[in-house]
Amino acid sequence: MPHTQQSLQTLLECAEAERDAAQTRAARAAELAQQLARQGRQLIAYRDDYRRRAPAAGAKAAHIELVRSHRDFMQRLDQALDQQRGQLEAAERDAAAEREALLALELRVASVRKLLERRQAHQRQHATRTEQRRSDEAAQRSAWERRDGSPHR
Repeated sequence: MPHTQQSLQTLLECAEAERDAAQTRAARAAELAQQLARQGRQLIAYRDDYRRRAPAAGAKAAHIELVRSHRDFMQRLDQALDQQRGQLEAAERDAAAEREALLALELRVASVRKLLERRQAHQRQHATRTEQRRSDEAAQRSAWERRDGSPHR
């Protein structure tokens, strides 16, 4: 394998390794975003259920401390939801960035692979031309030898 092709093959292997690592990072980022989305849905469901069980919701008189405690807990649930939404948005941004990085690395792998294929095709074409030239020269020498009856070198 000529030096240039060996260098291109090494470059391709490095690009593929980078792409494979990016695939792993993208998958992890997507899984984290999905996990946070599920967690958010569970938190919303819990908050809604807790809200339905509010004291005095069924027109019953409730003790003021129980109503305050419920209200304070609802506020903490809302704060937790806001924080969780922020985490989800950050995770979704990270997942999108990892997908973009993966696409760029996939493009790089494809570009290097295409360049390598072109170089190989060029070398095959060059080898074919060289062989054809040798064959033509041998045929020409043979024709001269038959015509002259003496070898030419």
